[in-house]
Amino acid sequence: MKYYFNPLETRCKSVTGGVERKTPVTFRVFADAFFCELVIRKDGVNDSCYCEMAAENGSFFYELTLNDAGLYWYYFRLDKKYYIGAGEALNAVASVNPRAYQLTVYAPFATPDWIKGGAVYQIFPDRFFKSGEAKKKQGRVFHENWNELPVYLPDGDGKVKNNDFFGGNFAGMAEKLDYIASLGITAVYLNPVFEAYSNHRYDTGDYKKFDETLGTEEDFKAFLQKAQSLGIRVVLDGVFNHTGADSRYFNKFGNYDSVGAYQSKDSPYYGWYQFIEYPDKYAAWWGFDTLPGVNESNAGFEKFIAGKDGVIEHYIRMGVSGWRLDVADELPDEFLQKVRSAAKTENPEALLVGEVWEDASNKVSYNVRRKYLQGAELDGAINYPFLRAALKFVKEGDARAFAHHVRTQIDHYPKQSLDVCFNVLGTHDTPRALTAFAEGTPKTEDKREWANFRLSEEQYKTAKKRLKTASLLQYTVPGVPCLYYGDEAGVQGYKDPLNRTAYPWGGEDKELVEWYAFLGRLRSLAPFAGGTYKELYADRRALVFERRVGEDSVVVAVNMGNNEYALHFDGEIYELISGGKKKNKAVIEPYSFGVYYTEKL
Repeated sequence: MKYYFNPLETRCKSVTGGVERKTPVTFRVFADAFFCELVIRKDGVNDSCYCEMAAENGSFFYELTLNDAGLYWYYFRLDKKYYIGAGEALNAVASVNPRAYQLTVYAPFATPDWIKGGAVYQIFPDRFFKSGEAKKKQGRVFHENWNELPVYLPDGDGKVKNNDFFGGNFAGMAEKLDYIASLGITAVYLNPVFEAYSNHRYDTGDYKKFDETLGTEEDFKAFLQKAQSLGIRVVLDGVFNHTGADSRYFNKFGNYDSVGAYQSKDSPYYGWYQFIEYPDKYAAWWGFDTLPGVNESNAGFEKFIAGKDGVIEHYIRMGVSGWRLDVADELPDEFLQKVRSAAKTENPEALLVGEVWEDASNKVSYNVRRKYLQGAELDGAINYPFLRAALKFVKEGDARAFAHHVRTQIDHYPKQSLDVCFNVLGTHDTPRALTAFAEGTPKTEDKREWANFRLSEEQYKTAKKRLKTASLLQYTVPGVPCLYYGDEAGVQGYKDPLNRTAYPWGGEDKELVEWYAFLGRLRSLAPFAGGTYKELYADRRALVFERRVGEDSVVVAVNMGNNEYALHFDGEIYELISGGKKKNKAVIEPYSFGVYYTEKL
């Protein structure tokens, strides 16, 4: 029996990707059959609906309108005995137990237009740039040499204190904003900047106070003002699943003038935390006693973060353009909804992206199906699935798997969400991109070996070529590229804290910096601000796709095979990397790529 269905073709599914509730969507299956049904059920509901499809010229169609947001699962039944579901590449496959297609139905929502077509630069504040003398604070160890490694081994008591600092500050960030702008960056995402004990500052001490080593509130506002003058927005990191044990709210060590939850059950913050045996046994993030977990459902905590004049509203009013929400999987749906309401009430164009390591459209955390992208919570997510797919493609040459990744995200996500997801190749939680793309790296988790490891000239050359290939994909597939500070300079490093070394000012790989500046210019082309994505060709080693809006079209071709790949077209085409023109044909060399502007292909 012949049959065909592809959810990314509008002739088969009239709306590509997620569908707004109460919006009619027509499904059409092309099949050599007498009878066809659409079988659909809502996630969490056992019973399915069998919808008889109308026959028309060798196909069967059914118009469906769903009134409730949620996830739905569907497949087709032909002649009441053949079941057609989703193959690995979303192609239709016959099976006794078909794998259902996913349909994401969402409540009406919009995502900020200002981020679409732009590029984000992630900064780990302590390690980017220090202007002037670092503001010293008791209990902190400051590096005298900017270019030395962070402390990466436990101390004599076997503890990792994370209390060594390089002194990066707001004034330093402001001083380097012209450099950031030269990369085509339109938004800066800052790892935590509030008062905290540690250098990573994920152990918040005071949500209403900037860390004094970074600078004052006036220093931050000066940075914000200069960024805005250059057309650069600022996104902050919101850490709302836990605080520091050394904080105004918990105050385990008595360093604050408040009465913390650890000190008294009468503390106004006592209800924020979950004590098992008061005061020393309490719920903590992944068991780290320095990071006591917060009960986000506590009314007092909700009000403090997402209420009137709360943390979210306060900083957006100050001029911040959005939030990246740390460990979103650990934040209840109800809390995320309140955060969204607070942010969007203060500024409808505020951005909310969550740290989600898997498919954010269907994520299950703690046995609960999450509703991140159904209209009431996140705008988008940090796109870690992209990172994994890009690594596999560029290191192993598996173009089909990467193409499947892109298809799946387009099918599963609301378009307005996918357009604002942060496509990453490295973050503060992953190995440096250059290191990840290299061959011959240590096969151990021993930080001593990794600390002393540097790529050879040949290893660096190979890794750099792969990084350039992957970054081209990062900047051209749906989503927003998010560049981790220093990746454009050739910084190496394995896991935390070796992936958080200081930016090598004066020691950059200038050719790589210029490559990222080119990518920044490329991003300014109209098709990348939410244009359509069309896969033109994908085989085991090569991928060609088009981004288009109106008559503006950019074609990207990546060849990870041993043979040349010929791209044929009608008329002239502009090669955007070299700046030359091609007529009727362009050849992509082995392990290479091309970017073309065309109006006809």
